[in-house]
Amino acid sequence: MISAVHWELNLRPSTAHAATGTGKQRFRVGFLPVTCHLTCPVTDYINKQLNGDGFFEPVRFSGWPELKEAFLSRHTSATFILAPLAMALREQGVPLKIVYLGHRDGTAMVVQKDSDIHRIEDLRGKRVAVPNRFSNQFLLIFKALRDRHMGLDDITLVEMPPPDMPAALASKSVDAITSGEPFMGQAELDGYGRVLYLTKDVWPNFISCVLAVPDDLIAGQRADVQRLVSGIAQSGKWLDQTPEHRQEAATFVATQYYNQDPRLLKFVLSKPPDRVRYTNLEVARKDFEEIQALAEAAGILHGKVRFEDYADPSFVPAHLEAYRWEANP
Repeated sequence: MISAVHWELNLRPSTAHAATGTGKQRFRVGFLPVTCHLTCPVTDYINKQLNGDGFFEPVRFSGWPELKEAFLSRHTSATFILAPLAMALREQGVPLKIVYLGHRDGTAMVVQKDSDIHRIEDLRGKRVAVPNRFSNQFLLIFKALRDRHMGLDDITLVEMPPPDMPAALASKSVDAITSGEPFMGQAELDGYGRVLYLTKDVWPNFISCVLAVPDDLIAGQRADVQRLVSGIAQSGKWLDQTPEHRQEAATFVATQYYNQDPRLLKFVLSKPPDRVRYTNLEVARKDFEEIQALAEAAGILHGKVRFEDYADPSFVPAHLEAYRWEANP
């Protein structure tokens, strides 16, 4: 837990800006190598192609704890982060705002290919891996079980970094895994995993990750925050514009930002095409009140904050077009 006193004494903002070759300062944005955060590297890459340089520094992390601590210590000035985790941090006194979504849908639950698990009800008594208890995947399981008159005590939850999940499923140390892509797709593509459900079929318009910034950045650098949000929005529209754009992004993101095999991103961005979506990413009260209600019912939020405390939808751009850029043939 992060207390307000701990924030003031140990995590008060210092600097989270990187110098560019021109001497200008640009801020760092934290991300993980998952499809939920894809618009971060896509925005950076396209701006480098169009303008010769990006306007922020994307910083890759391997797991949620490192990403969170970098944001709290202000090594990064903005970050893609799990929606319930951002809300929990605000409840704990961290002054931040959610300003945009990372995606919609883009999560699956995968079981072993030869498993006897064919329905959600079949998870009873099984070991299920989730990113952590502040993830929307945790809430998704909570909701899916509750809808079937089951509870979390009917399964064994295991918190696990998403990159470790495919190997855990392959070794049968867990019975099911769920996280953001592409790690679920990896188990499916490599032949030992089978999709039990896609989130779009269980919780339509599912949100896992959001873009969060500190309150003082909004107050002091509003134009920079707006530029970042607008760039993320334009990237999302570019990604959803054509299947070719998704395949191009899979190649340059996998090789230059994620350090992954491009075939993995190509698979999850096309099988099926709406497995993850990057448009309609406005910060809507009804979406977050649904998340908050589930999180309170699951015991990870405690009703201490409202939508206005953790969200600022004023940066959501209206009538913004996709980036006008095409990869070289």
